[in-house]
Amino acid sequence: MEPLTHPLLDEATVSQLRATLLADETSWQDGRKTAGYQAAEVKNNLQLDRNSKTAKENSQLVIKQLESDPLVKSFALPRHIHGVMFSRSGIGQGYGMHVDNAYMSSGRSDLSFTLFLSEPESYDGGALCLQTLQDSKQVKLPAGQLIIYPSTSLHAVETVTAGERLVCVGWIQSYIRSNEDRTILFGLNAGARALLAEHGRSPELDLIFQAYTNMLRRLGN
Repeated sequence: MEPLTHPLLDEATVSQLRATLLADETSWQDGRKTAGYQAAEVKNNLQLDRNSKTAKENSQLVIKQLESDPLVKSFALPRHIHGVMFSRSGIGQGYGMHVDNAYMSSGRSDLSFTLFLSEPESYDGGALCLQTLQDSKQVKLPAGQLIIYPSTSLHAVETVTAGERLVCVGWIQSYIRSNEDRTILFGLNAGARALLAEHGRSPELDLIFQAYTNMLRRLGN
C-alpha cells in the first residue's frame, strides 16, 4: 500500500497549534518513555506528556480533523484513531530505524501517521525515512500536511542538524486489517465517486456502490 500525503490543517490552525505546544515548557519529557523495547535504544526526542492539558486538548483537535476529512476516511477506513502525541527534535536528535508495535494499550496499529507542524525550511535533517525492499523514501512535508503509511513499515527520522522539528504522530486501527484489501477498496470507492461527480446517479453506478459496501461488510472486522 502506497502512503498517502494530504493537507490536513490550514496555516492559521498550524500557527496557533505550534504556539500553544511550544508555550507549554514544563510538559515535554524524554520520548523513550513511550517507545517499545525494540525502539527505545534508537529513540532520541522529546514528547509532550499525554496527560497534560495541552496534549489532551490538541490531540482531540487533530483527531477531529482526521475523522472529518473525506480523503482520510476513504483511504484509512478508520475505526479508532489513537496514541496521538506531539514530538519535537532539536539538533542531534532523531529516531533510528524501527517498526511500530502491532498492539498498543490504546488499540491495534494498522496505519501510522505523521502530521508536520514545522516548515521544512526551518530545520535541516529530520526527514521521515520509509524503508522499502530496495531503498528508502524520504518525506519532509510543509506544515499542516500529513503522511499516512502502513504500520508494518520500517521507518526512521533523520537526525536534525539545525533548527527544530515539531510533529504530531499517531496510529489508526482500520475497519480493514489488510493493506491490500484496503487499497482495493480505496480504488473502487475513488473510481465510483469520480463517476458520480462526472455523470450523476445511474443503475450501473448503484451496482458499483453496492459491491463496495458489501465488500467492506465482508472484509471488515
